[in-house]
Amino acid sequence: MPTATLSSSSLTLFPLSSSPTPPRIPCTSTTLTFPSFLVKPTSVRMMGRGSHILPPKAVAIEKETPESERPSTFLRESDGDNYSLSSVRGRFEKMIRDAQDCVCQAIEAADGGGKFKEDVWSRPGGGGGISRVLQDGAVWEKAGVNVSVVYGVMPPEAYRAAKPASSTDSSSDLNHKPGPVPFFAAGISSVLHPKNPFAPTLHFNYRYFETDAPKDTPGAPRQWWFGGGTDLTPAYIFEEDVKHFHSVQKSACDKFDPSFYPRFKKWCDDYFYIKHRGERRGLGGIFFDDLNDYDQEMLLSFATECANSVVPAYLPIIEKRKDVPFTDHHKAWQQLRRGRYVEFNLVYDRGTTFGLKTGGRIESILVSLPLTARWEYDHQPEEGSEEWKLLDACINPKEWI
Repeated sequence: MPTATLSSSSLTLFPLSSSPTPPRIPCTSTTLTFPSFLVKPTSVRMMGRGSHILPPKAVAIEKETPESERPSTFLRESDGDNYSLSSVRGRFEKMIRDAQDCVCQAIEAADGGGKFKEDVWSRPGGGGGISRVLQDGAVWEKAGVNVSVVYGVMPPEAYRAAKPASSTDSSSDLNHKPGPVPFFAAGISSVLHPKNPFAPTLHFNYRYFETDAPKDTPGAPRQWWFGGGTDLTPAYIFEEDVKHFHSVQKSACDKFDPSFYPRFKKWCDDYFYIKHRGERRGLGGIFFDDLNDYDQEMLLSFATECANSVVPAYLPIIEKRKDVPFTDHHKAWQQLRRGRYVEFNLVYDRGTTFGLKTGGRIESILVSLPLTARWEYDHQPEEGSEEWKLLDACINPKEWI
């Protein structure tokens, strides 16, 4: 029988295909080569006559090694000037590690008893990370706060997931298929899911990227950019909470450029859009990406200010709402909204798709998912209800301040 071979780059698992008619796969002997983080390096028989999964031939990023202690830095000594703690890489790493400590302390204090489980990991070629998760606490269903410093080589499709082509790219650039792209990435990423349906979920992420020249274009300039944001996802609207949250985001932005808040607020509304539902994931905040059209020092300070604003923007809301009485009806609605959260993260989120395509640490990549979620067939909230008001605000973004 004939054999068809699909490479890992041609078999796209995330995001999900939007094609109206999926391709038909004949029951012949078919060889599928998956990325190493999805299968163990053994031959596995699949459904169909003679189909197998074979071991992958290459790994984009080296697999992690557990560590017993946190290192003072995850930077590589071979980075030269970039190894210095005074470099942009060094100062950004210090910022995200300080922010991780600050947020985790505030989360544990609000919980009143729950403690974070910490995993420290490294990679042989340099880099590593610290993953912290608090599960089944008094206040938090699941709270994850991760930092990572990663070196690797991106396959072209992962590079496109990390940095889509801009409107200024020439047609020749768009038609050119680059080879593997060496990169450095550092970031903090957190999702905080409270138990109480009247307490909102929070997500924040701040990151710094550098790419070296692709191997097939020596001499090309190094590129760098910042990205990130903080956004609020409640199940029920308390207008004073949403206004407080957005006011803190605006205050952080206004310290650097008065155009930042309206620009990044709209970017957030547009980014967290669940296309197949026709609604936003939540009530927004700020979001920016591929940001390199300002002074590098200014953007480092801006990212630092945003990260330092997480606790004052969010914890006062949690303190007000964590003990509000609720019913099974309220909890079921929260679980439905958590389902929307899962849909966005697995289908559209650039950080998730980038991590999956480069063989990143799977537990860290998927830490954003809640412990529990719910899907009901064709659920429609009653018009005028509190649930309907939330859905309306997700469909029609509002100016909160």
